[in-house]
Amino acid sequence: MLSRPVTDLASARALFAEGLALAQTQGLSLRPPPPEPTTCCGRGCNGCVWEGWYAAVAYWRDEALERLGVGR
Repeated sequence: MLSRPVTDLASARALFAEGLALAQTQGLSLRPPPPEPTTCCGRGCNGCVWEGWYAAVAYWRDEALERLGVGR
């Protein structure tokens, strides 16, 4: 699952849970996942806070894969 694209909030939460659990089984630590946005107005703005958050999620995933030694 760590290599699957994140397309929504549920898949991001599942990614975090899986990555953190895998790290724990390997005795490793990962940085905390990015916090979910709380300031979205829901109007679909260009540059929405969710777009930035999904970019941060992708970065977190890439760092986790590297730290865990898992191929994408």
